[in-house]
Amino acid sequence: MSDIAIQANKISKIYRLYDKPSDRFKEALLPGKRRSKDHYALTDIDLTIKKGETVGIIGTNGSGKSTILKIITGVLSPTMGEITVDGRISALLELGAGFNMEYNGIENIYLNGTMMGFSKKEIDEKLEAILAFADIGDYVYQPCKTYSSGMFVRLAFAVAINIEPEILIVDEALSVGDVFFQAKCYHKFEEFKQQGKTILFVSHDLSSIAKYCDRVILLNKGVKLDEGAPKEMIDAYKQVLVGQYKISDEKSELLDDEEIQELASKAASQGVNPELLEYGTGAANIHNYFITDKKGTRTTAVIKGEPFTIHFDVSFTEDIQAPIFAFTIKNIHGTEITGTNTMYEKAFLEPVKAGEVKKLTFTQDMNLQGGEYLLSFGVTGYEKDQFQVYHRLYDVINITVVSDKNTVGYYDMNSIVTVD
Repeated sequence: MSDIAIQANKISKIYRLYDKPSDRFKEALLPGKRRSKDHYALTDIDLTIKKGETVGIIGTNGSGKSTILKIITGVLSPTMGEITVDGRISALLELGAGFNMEYNGIENIYLNGTMMGFSKKEIDEKLEAILAFADIGDYVYQPCKTYSSGMFVRLAFAVAINIEPEILIVDEALSVGDVFFQAKCYHKFEEFKQQGKTILFVSHDLSSIAKYCDRVILLNKGVKLDEGAPKEMIDAYKQVLVGQYKISDEKSELLDDEEIQELASKAASQGVNPELLEYGTGAANIHNYFITDKKGTRTTAVIKGEPFTIHFDVSFTEDIQAPIFAFTIKNIHGTEITGTNTMYEKAFLEPVKAGEVKKLTFTQDMNLQGGEYLLSFGVTGYEKDQFQVYHRLYDVINITVVSDKNTVGYYDMNSIVTVD
């Protein structure tokens, strides 16, 4: 009996792209004249997932993560290559796909269960567990078109995750509903791991990838760049984000020159908010802002517990007696979590002249919990006891904190625990 759950050999998926809709029609009428160009969503992908493994797939948007999952689940067919799956799959790809919005919740449970290959008797046996997991009360007897988005995804998730699969495939679906429902979803995920289920997990949540996965596969532009231990692959992913990943000769042959150039030119804009809020008197200008990890690599993903450095430059158009340079970190709900400035740190209490440029670095350990945060900058000061804002940039960079151990609240106290 094979110990392989999923085997993919030389999988490629090619789409034909047309400049305008009429070109598709013209090409069909005149097949000898090509009016389309090929887009490789996947190129020669090899995957081997063993039974009982939890494997993560990471990569930037457009790297082919969702495409490979859809091929594994049979939603898409590969253009080239072969895929073999040994075991019953439950796929959390597009929650609610296959639901009839005119049917009520109960009817949709039976509809989806039947589509998954279950008999009415088998669905009857699972119904109580599905309803308890969804926890939407009497709404389950109402048409799904009357549900809130939260109720809908709860029911869809409950149906998908309670069919006792041998292989669970998850695509960015563990962050549905409120915080209590999310906790329930992750508990079920842990339960599947403990039962030795095979799990294939795609997520931008690098903390979850680090915590749950035994092995991680790194994709980019439809090409499998590497695979290995979670922390090694997350580090490689961070290099991809800023165009510093060294592509092997073998892999570079699968990417065209334009794609390689695009990889190499991403450093300046990655993780920067294109719609940032800024204001100030104009006496100072903040620019050239970025973050580096402990190795000095530019990144927007920081490993919890490791040092990182915030960089920004400030140029001045006016003389300022005592500028104060600051940064703050907020959560995605807008709550300020932490921050500091040169006045608090007693690091710079000097005048500056018009035309000068100051280069600021703030280095500290990352003790925030795993998750997404927003970084803001400011240059302020006092003139005749009047507070002045020379330049402020709000929510300018997204920081992803990668953690395999979170505690309660916003930051980790790094407790040392003994039990006698």
